[in-house]
Amino acid sequence: MTDDLRLRPVAEDDLVEFYVHQLDPEANRMAAFGAVDPADPRGFAAHWVRILTDPAIVARTVTVDDVVVGHVLAFPVGERTEVSYWIDRTRWGRGYATRALAALVREVRHRPLVARAATDNTASLAVLRRCGFVVRGTDRAYAPGRGHEVDEYVLELPA
Repeated sequence: MTDDLRLRPVAEDDLVEFYVHQLDPEANRMAAFGAVDPADPRGFAAHWVRILTDPAIVARTVTVDDVVVGHVLAFPVGERTEVSYWIDRTRWGRGYATRALAALVREVRHRPLVARAATDNTASLAVLRRCGFVVRGTDRAYAPGRGHEVDEYVLELPA
């Protein structure tokens, strides 16, 4: 790869880009489990205040050649640590999600790590599998990006 993909701590200016990324209807449909109202700036701001003020959450901006292309997160859910990622849809298909998640997995040493993906989100499932995650079960949950419940895989990166 000739591009320079890096993770860095989230800066306040990055949030403008994240908000724009979140407004993409196709990306929301594919991600399924995003914001209830992606166009709500107050909800977006409150969400990111919670992320950035919680010391248990690892939040990283993904840049390529110094341009913000998305973010990756590791966050506690009960006794487990889950990961998630969002890459700007205009950058899909270039391996950025896989490389960004792999970098986050190297940084976050806690195991096992858990991820969730809609069962029909083949691209996200491929990213997770390339990073070593394996399907451990299924669940069903309301997906705001689709407006109804969807089946999802629960994946784990073993120790």
